[in-house]
Amino acid sequence: MRNSETIKLDEALLASQEFQRQSMAAKLNWLRAGVLGANDGIVSTAGLVMGVAGATANAGAILVAGVAGLVAGSISMAGGEYTSVSAQKDSEKAALAKEKQELLDQPELELRELAWFYEQKGLSFELATKVAAELTAKDALKAHAEAELGIDSEQHASPSQAALASFVAFAGGSMLPLIAVAGPWETIRIPVTISAVILSLAITGFVGAKIGGAKSGRAIIRNVVVSLLTMGVTYGIGALVGTTIA
Repeated sequence: MRNSETIKLDEALLASQEFQRQSMAAKLNWLRAGVLGANDGIVSTAGLVMGVAGATANAGAILVAGVAGLVAGSISMAGGEYTSVSAQKDSEKAALAKEKQELLDQPELELRELAWFYEQKGLSFELATKVAAELTAKDALKAHAEAELGIDSEQHASPSQAALASFVAFAGGSMLPLIAVAGPWETIRIPVTISAVILSLAITGFVGAKIGGAKSGRAIIRNVVVSLLTMGVTYGIGALVGTTIA
C-alpha cells in the first residue's frame, strides 16, 4: 500500500504539471494558427486567381493579380497578428504588474488565495498551504501568474515572431494556387489549379484536425467544399464581368 508521503508527492506533482499542460496547449495553438494561416492563403489566393482567370485568359494578368493577393494578404495577416499579440502582451504585463502590487500590499491574503487554487486542483488544505508557501518563497510572482493568470511571468509572446509566422504561413499557402494557375499548362489551367487546391486543402485539413484531436474526414470535406465554393463563385463573377466588359 502506498504511504501518505507518496500520495502527497503524487498530488503535488499533478498540480505542478497543470501548467506544463497549459504550455503544451499554447504551443499547439501556435501550430494550429500556422496551419490556418496557410489554409487562408490557399483559399484567398485561389479565389482571386480563379476570378481573374474567369475574366481573362491572359497569363500575365492572372499572375499579377495572384502576386498582388499574396503580398497584400500576407502583409494584412502579419499586421493583424502583430496587433493582436501586442495587445495580449500588454494585457499580460498589466496583469502581472497588478499581481505584483497585490503581493506587496497584502501578502497573507495572496498566499491564502494561492493555496485555494491548489485546493481546487484536488490537494488537501494542509498540502495546498505547504505547496503555496514553498512556491511563494521561491518566486511569488511566478507562482501566482501560473496559478491565477495561466501565464509565464518570464516569457511573453513575441509580436514580431507571430507576425513573421503569419506572413510565412499565408505566403506559403498562396504559392500553391499561384504556381498552379500561372504554369505553362494554359489549356488545362483551371483543372490543374482546382486539383492543386483540393490536394493542399486536404493536407491542411488533415493536419489541423490531428492537432485539434478532431476527425480528419470532416475537416477535409469542410475545407474542400468551402474552397470549391469560393473558386466557383469568383470564377463565375470573373466570367460575367469579363463578358460584360468585352
